[in-house]
Formats: sequence, C-alpha cells, structure tokens
Amino acid sequence: MTKPLRVALIGYGFMGRTHSNAYSQVNHFFDVPYRPQLKVICGLERPVAEAFAKRWGYEDVETDWHKVIERDDVDLIDICVPNNVHAEIALAAAKAGKAILCEKPLALNTAQAEQMVAAVEEAKIPNMVSYNYRRVPAVTLAKKLIEEDRLGRIFHYRAQFLQDWTISADVPQGGMATWRLDVKAAGSGVTGDLLAHCIDTAVWLNGGITDVSAMTETFIKERKNVETGKVEPVGIDDACAFMCHFANGSLGLFESTRYARGHKALYTLEVNGQKASLRWDLHDLHRLQYFDHADDSLVRGWRSVHISDGDMPYMKNWWVPGLQIGYEHTFIHQLADFLDAMGKGEAVSPNFRDALETQKVCDAVLTSAKSGQWVDVR
Repeated sequence: MTKPLRVALIGYGFMGRTHSNAYSQVNHFFDVPYRPQLKVICGLERPVAEAFAKRWGYEDVETDWHKVIERDDVDLIDICVPNNVHAEIALAAAKAGKAILCEKPLALNTAQAEQMVAAVEEAKIPNMVSYNYRRVPAVTLAKKLIEEDRLGRIFHYRAQFLQDWTISADVPQGGMATWRLDVKAAGSGVTGDLLAHCIDTAVWLNGGITDVSAMTETFIKERKNVETGKVEPVGIDDACAFMCHFANGSLGLFESTRYARGHKALYTLEVNGQKASLRWDLHDLHRLQYFDHADDSLVRGWRSVHISDGDMPYMKNWWVPGLQIGYEHTFIHQLADFLDAMGKGEAVSPNFRDALETQKVCDAVLTSAKSGQWVDVR
C-alpha cells in the first residue's frame, strides 16, 4: 500500500507544470511506495497561483515560501523558481528536514552549491536535481550500452543545445517571463540553462571532466529591463562553446546558443568509441542511432533503434511496442526513481552532490571564457 507524500511546489511556471503533471501521473504507471498529495502551490501572484491550484488540484495556495517551509503538513519541497532563489529555499528546507526536488542548475555558482550539498547531507534528507534528460529512455539505453563496453574505449563526446528565441533586440530581460536573460536571476546564460543539461548527461555517460577551454559571446549588449523600465547592460552569455578533456582520456566538444535561427530546442549528443558509436537527438527522442563496427562490412552502417519495447528502459510501464512517449514522460520517470529510492532509503542520482560537479564545470567554463586560458575543474 502506498504512503502519502505531501508536496509543496514553489513556482508555477513551465517547470511547475511539468512537475505537477508527473505528480498526477506517476502512480498510474509505476509501482512506487508513495502517492503524492498536492498540498500547496506557492507563487508571487495569488490569482495566478489560485488558477494553477484549481487546474492541477493543489489543496492550498501560498505567496510566501517561508510559510510553506514552516508547514507541518508538507514532506517534500519542490523548487521550480529562478536560479537565484534555489539556495535560500533549499537551505531552509534542509534545516526543516524536508525532502527536496530542485530544478537545475543547482545554484548560481560552486560556492553556493557546496553550501547546499553540505546542508542536505548534514540533514540526511532525500534530495534530487531535475536533470530530466537522463530519463529519456534512449539516453538511459545509451548509458547501458556504454557500461556494457559495447563502444569500447571512448575517444570523443560532443553535444549541442541550440535555440533561437532571443535573437531580437526587442526581447526584454528580467521579470517573470524573461528572467533567464537577467544575470542577477539566472547567474549565467546558455551555460547554466542549456549547457548544464549537456554537461550533466556527459558526465553521467562518460565520466568526469578535468579541464576546459571556452569562449562565450553576448551578441546584444543592452536590453530593456522589465522591472526597472530602463535599458541596461546584458550580463548573461548568449552563446558558449568549449573543449574539454574527460578523466577517461577522451575529448569533448560542446556548443550552445540562443542565436541558431531555425532551432527551438535542438539537443544532440554523439559518443565515438573504438568499437561503436551512438548519437541521440531530442527532436527524435524515442530513437537511438547506433553504429557497430563489428557488423559485416556488406551491411555495416548506422541503425535507427526505436525505443519502445518492454525490455528497454522504462518502456514496460507504458504502451505496447511500437508506440512512443515524449518529453513529459522524462519527469514522470525522474519522480518514479526518486520515490522508489526514498522508499528504499537510498540516494538517487543526480542528487545535490552530483549536480555540484556540473556546477563546477559551468564555473570553469565561464572562468575560461573570461581568461582565454585552459581552466582545471576543481
């Protein structure tokens, strides 16, 4: 029999919807030891929060996250707010002994992330960071193939995350909608927002990154600030590219931009090994492209593996073979793994400490871009 897990969601934006959908669906498809109860939604604007609560079934509404942390009828704090508030909320939640699910990136910088890791580990509370692309079945299968040594020694890892939504100089910075362009709220631009996903997946698939050499660019130097009404300097990176070394001796190449006209969310990765290669594309997320050099030369070539059979990661919980799933399912998988680990009293990955490693790489990338030098990841 499932036990209730009383959830407080802080933040009602896009990520708040993805998480709420996961809470609503997880018990329909996965046998997990907890049943989420949507206890309270917290947001700055009460009318918006009330509408969100009505749509998703939250029992109560709050506008002050401090009061949410103090509640005795909440077990899990779900942090879906801008990056500059992650640390303050997480530290308070840890002190109160609440389990925490936090959106990525973990913090604004490494120092802040280290405080958060220390807090959750001292409190011994369940914690997880929402790097959801690990839970795409095709990406999880890629992890399995690498662990089984089907690729052999890894030589290259490359990833891209391309968007085009900030090309216009008329797009403002700050406020509820475009806080990702405000350095005070976001900490960085594409590095923390997009490349953090690429880095997390890369470290999970291919091991730690030891050093980086990066360059960044801010194409539009000034934008109107929604909150002040003034035209102010832009402090975030619009584009970033970096090279790196992995601890296993392989080379990495990463690129991200919001200035790739025609791309809304193109996330691709490719891994080249001695025996085989694989690649994945978010726009075709239910497929894994795979090349095996051991195939007979007459038929050797890239194959497209459709991830839908029951023996493939997560797929036995969904539909019949041949029918695919989508983006929203990654959050359901993430939650299912979190609840299962909580029930067993085990840690789940990526937790705060795992996310700290990604934060260190992001900081090293930004430092390298400023200095023009190779920077060690410490």
